[in-house]
Amino acid sequence: MRGWQKAVIVFLLIFSHVYLIGAIAPAFAETPPVVEARPLTDPIHLDGKLLESAWQSAGLIPDLTQQDPEPGQPTPFRTTVYLLVDRQNLYIGVHCIDPEPDQIALHTMQRDGNLHGDQTIAIVLDTFGDRRRGYYFEINRAGARVDGLISGPEQLSLDWDGIWNVRTHRTKDGWTAEIQIPTQTLRFTPGVKTWGFNIQRRIARKRITLRWAGTTLDAKFIDLRRAGRLEGVGNMQQGLGLSVSPYGLLSRNADFVIHHTNGKGESGLDVTYNLTPELAVVATVNTDFAETEVDTRQVNLTRFPLFFPEKRAFFLEASNLFSFGIGLREEFIPFFSRRIGLFQGRPVPLIGGLKVLGRVGRWGIAALDVMADETELTRRTNLFAGRMTYDFTDHFTMGLLTTIGDPDGIHQNRLFGFDAVWQTSTFLGNKNFAVGGWAVINGGDLPEGRHTGWGFKIDYPNDLWDLFFVFKTFGDGLDPALGFITRPGTRWYVGGGAYQPRPRGGPFGWVRQFFFETFIRYIEDLHGRAESWRIFTAPFNARTESGEHLEGNVVFRFERLDEPFEITKGVIIPPGKYHFTRFRLEAQSSSHRPWRIGSTLWFGTFYSGHLTQWESFINLSTFHGHLQLEFQMENDFIHLPEGHAIQRLWQVRFVYAFTPDLILSSYIQYDTESRNLGTNTRLRWTLQPGNDIFIIWNHGWERPIGARDVFTLKPVSDQIVVKVRWTFRM
Repeated sequence: MRGWQKAVIVFLLIFSHVYLIGAIAPAFAETPPVVEARPLTDPIHLDGKLLESAWQSAGLIPDLTQQDPEPGQPTPFRTTVYLLVDRQNLYIGVHCIDPEPDQIALHTMQRDGNLHGDQTIAIVLDTFGDRRRGYYFEINRAGARVDGLISGPEQLSLDWDGIWNVRTHRTKDGWTAEIQIPTQTLRFTPGVKTWGFNIQRRIARKRITLRWAGTTLDAKFIDLRRAGRLEGVGNMQQGLGLSVSPYGLLSRNADFVIHHTNGKGESGLDVTYNLTPELAVVATVNTDFAETEVDTRQVNLTRFPLFFPEKRAFFLEASNLFSFGIGLREEFIPFFSRRIGLFQGRPVPLIGGLKVLGRVGRWGIAALDVMADETELTRRTNLFAGRMTYDFTDHFTMGLLTTIGDPDGIHQNRLFGFDAVWQTSTFLGNKNFAVGGWAVINGGDLPEGRHTGWGFKIDYPNDLWDLFFVFKTFGDGLDPALGFITRPGTRWYVGGGAYQPRPRGGPFGWVRQFFFETFIRYIEDLHGRAESWRIFTAPFNARTESGEHLEGNVVFRFERLDEPFEITKGVIIPPGKYHFTRFRLEAQSSSHRPWRIGSTLWFGTFYSGHLTQWESFINLSTFHGHLQLEFQMENDFIHLPEGHAIQRLWQVRFVYAFTPDLILSSYIQYDTESRNLGTNTRLRWTLQPGNDIFIIWNHGWERPIGARDVFTLKPVSDQIVVKVRWTFRM
């Protein structure tokens, strides 16, 4: 029986049983709260002060309910929410009362900065009403903005940047905020009078979470099945639904190795047009990603490739619609947009691209077609990815995925995939449960072997017990040119869980929650021979009431090497079977403090010898969030009979925010493997949402081989870019 036939049988067995359970099991879903966004009668001047008369007639949420740590219990942190709407915008006003306003934590003003230690307001919107996919918005008292796309109850990508605005104001009893979300930033079903909506407030210094809906400990905020209902949005429109974003840039590039310098000017254009309010087409011409932040470097002590996430704005737009499969992580991504525009680590110019994305009724649609230009390593080629999903019920979704093309422009490659998932938030009353599966088949110019893969996952992610089991298998000839795979020719069995009690007083009253974890991963080849296994245990893992994190782990590992493995230059581990045991000690201070420190120490046996890894960080935030300094380091000490080595990685980040719309940042990285010191410095000035000026300076130095002084560096490259991007909406 072939792999895809086994997959179909497994799907039918799993989903027939689960669907039957869902049909006969009683539902105990909480009745979602309802609020109406009232029509805007007078203009809103966005200053964060809530002084306009229109707020007096707004839809009202008089207060939020404590969700964590004591669901339903009263707190002194009153929160009033006001909702207004006109044809082009949703307005949200928030008044946050704090009995100690001088103690409100504030660490950043940066767009997409780390708000975990701040007092924040977060909003989720389910504009399609499918209770699966939606939008995420978050702010702090300074008006820093974070936004993202929700793909499921545990899937949130914060890389997307939407066009929206916020202003905040400090008051004697806390702070207020005015949030404006334009309709053209959203995809939604026209004429639908109700959206999914939820709002959350986090008080970091007390580690208290308040919500409007979904107030049990098992309820995750991004789980749109737990959201309330927002009425009054039925008359919202998107105008012509046309958005035009031209850009222009000037750049100077210098290569000091070959002594070559050149300057150039470029321009390009992004156009978005809503075919319907639910379905949009996005076109890009002469696409440029100069403002994209550089990758965070990683030390690789494995024999498999590292994963680096997508950061480019064009590919992140509605990227949640391409999400495929349940139980898949970085070891296999059937469509990975980072393969487009990059080849063997070098950028490939993109002539243009076209995306179609959105929904039509119960159908979800996403398609991407890009023309990549010719380079020294590649030919001009067309690359395509398409995704469709269909919601059979509120719980059950099936989908298809296809990719066509190879980035080298020479070989043929195509992939077809099928996936399905059934999930609920009312399992055994009000618990979360999901089960699903996927299958893919690969074609074209491929290595010999099996060109299929399939798997499934059973998941019970709840507050007290978090349990799961995953099976997945990848053919030895599976090689998706527009995807990412680390270990073809393997079968994976992954499972385990965590028991997560919350002590109430007694000798452990200082602990907010324990996490007693055991996770097992067993990987074998297609002949049933063990390649790797790993047993991870957490005998002690605790979050304290004050927010500190303390953890100790014991990990048992096995690796089979069929060929020599060069772990670092000049240190080669011979083939064989290796059993080793690793230990970890970790401690981190609470994120709400103006300073934060943490350290992780891994030690123990490693293959035929020993490995000690020490990772530490120090973060400092001062001047009410205007200035942030972060220092991280990793030192790996390898001691093997085959040789000794030390690998180091140092990273420094500096951010100064003049305002939330004028940010100067610099990211400096050095690692001993490449001996390269790189800096990425950016000044971003947002004149208004969608209209930005970027000034970027990238500089690289290299430490010569044999240099004794760590500060002996020679310049290798330099780049200065000035880019202006403007957005016109109609």
